[in-house]
Amino acid sequence: MNEQKDPANENESVSPEAERVIEQDSGQAAESELTEPSAEEKLLVENAELKDRMLRIAAEMDNLRKRTEREVKDARAYAVTGFARDMLGVADNMRRAIEAVPEEERQTVASLLEGVEMTERELLKTLERHGVKKLEPQGEKFDPNVHQAMFEVEDASVPHGTVVQVLQSGYVISDRVLRPAMVGVSKGGPKGGASAGRSEETAEQNGGPTIDRRA
Repeated sequence: MNEQKDPANENESVSPEAERVIEQDSGQAAESELTEPSAEEKLLVENAELKDRMLRIAAEMDNLRKRTEREVKDARAYAVTGFARDMLGVADNMRRAIEAVPEEERQTVASLLEGVEMTERELLKTLERHGVKKLEPQGEKFDPNVHQAMFEVEDASVPHGTVVQVLQSGYVISDRVLRPAMVGVSKGGPKGGASAGRSEETAEQNGGPTIDRRA
């Protein structure tokens, strides 16, 4: 006679160790369900990452645009640097020719002298239209950024460090020194004073550039 197995008895026959394994697996499954982010949460995270990436790209593009604009502006401002520097020699020779004419002979060559002076003025105006300005440091306070001291002169009648003689004119292009002015500087006088004030006023009238010697 066949014996029928009782299901209840089968359950009772499960060992305690097997029960612990079953419970552990069930707990891990429940924990996995709790920690697994939902589809909506995943989309929110992806959206935040994309937004951050787009902001970074926008910032990089803005920096690139500003850098490009600055480079284009500099290229336009300093495109004539080499040509302008070569033309300074022409301006110097014109000035030397004018100053070389003795006073007693100026009347004789007045027409010729006037023509040379007119040509010099036109040359300087043309250079100025392209951003090149002539420095007029006579009587100003010595500035090592735009002046080159060639000698010192004892002179107590003017403040110490005043430009008392210009040997060679200086030029700037935009905010850069094209050529420093070669000057003679006073010493022995009072420090500071009206000379500094005149220098500041002249700088303001000329636009007060922040000098950059890269030209």
